Amino acid sequence: MRVLITGCGSRGDIEPLVALAVRLRELGAQVRTCLPPDYAQRCAEVGVPMVAVGRPVRAGARGPGEPPPGAVEVVAEVVAEWFDAVPAAAEGCDVVVSTGLLPTAVVARSVAEKLGVPYFYTIFSPDHLPSARSQEQRDLYNEGADRHFGDPVNAGRAAIGLPPVRDLFDYGYTDHPLLATDPVLAPPAAGLDAVQTGAWVLPDQRSLPAELEAFLAAGPPPVYVGFGSSSGSADAARASVDAARAHGRRVVLSRGWDELALDDDRDDCLAIGEVNLQALFGRVAAAVHHDSAGTTFVATLAGVPQVVLRHVIDNDVAQVYYSDRVAELGVGVALDGPIPDPEALSAAFATALTPDTRDRAAAVAATIRTDGTSVTAALLFAAAGVDQPPVPA
Repeated sequence: MRVLITGCGSRGDIEPLVALAVRLRELGAQVRTCLPPDYAQRCAEVGVPMVAVGRPVRAGARGPGEPPPGAVEVVAEVVAEWFDAVPAAAEGCDVVVSTGLLPTAVVARSVAEKLGVPYFYTIFSPDHLPSARSQEQRDLYNEGADRHFGDPVNAGRAAIGLPPVRDLFDYGYTDHPLLATDPVLAPPAAGLDAVQTGAWVLPDQRSLPAELEAFLAAGPPPVYVGFGSSSGSADAARASVDAARAHGRRVVLSRGWDELALDDDRDDCLAIGEVNLQALFGRVAAAVHHDSAGTTFVATLAGVPQVVLRHVIDNDVAQVYYSDRVAELGVGVALDGPIPDPEALSAAFATALTPDTRDRAAAVAATIRTDGTSVTAALLFAAAGVDQPPVPA
């Protein structure tokens, strides 16, 4: 079986795709990814072939005088870039899997339609499912998508011999997407139409950097503070570091895509780059982070208490689902952002750092599944009409 995996988004969107690609390859499938150039190094690390498309996601806003990322002409450019790259990348494939930005997902489904092969769109939070929206909302999304990038999409489709399509929100996301979430963190809800596979996670075997190992060994477990690929998180990070210090805790600060930095050179804090969070979270007292599916899953799997800040991510999609689930499960505290109230943040630390919260986090960690990529691989083999080889021991 040959699979094309595509997506345009943040690291949290793409890392699950990498995990799925590795699992499919382990099961004997031929896998190719088509991703923004930000992820070439990551794919090379795990030995998955990648076709780079478009400009880096991390570049963010355009330069002086250039239109902003959401401008009509920019979206048209993105659609054209993906129509230039995806058909060749998908040649000979039996299945296409996509996630991330709707315009690029529409291109991926168009190419799958041209090839006559199954297409799956993937969602990482139940509240983002199309079926979680009212029909009125879906109509508005379809209207907006058709108006915003319908013309370049249909021009690209015509170039590969396909008829026009409309209702692009429904077309790109499909009416029955994959929901790559853990059923404990995201329990199935009535009326949400999706195939829940479990979370897609790649076991990380990397060692922690020597400087981080030395910091961890030099004192009691620190608090982790990090906001991943979010933008505009400097104030939230500063407030979190101050609150941790007020509770007598050392801090490991993840620089993230915002290139966060410490305000001083005191030896109770260490700023780090991208590291193995699966290993690090097992050695910290608590994790302060944004409401992301990936970070929440890794923290919950590690059994570390969490303080989750809502609305830290600077985009138009509100991310609040996982912060609420952390609170409901009793494994941490949810707070409003982007800059939390100092008193509320201090109270959140007081709760997260109690033995009761840590015991509850450990109990929930024991119930988290890690077989999501295997479940999805079986589904893709079946969709392609190919017998899945025996699962390696």
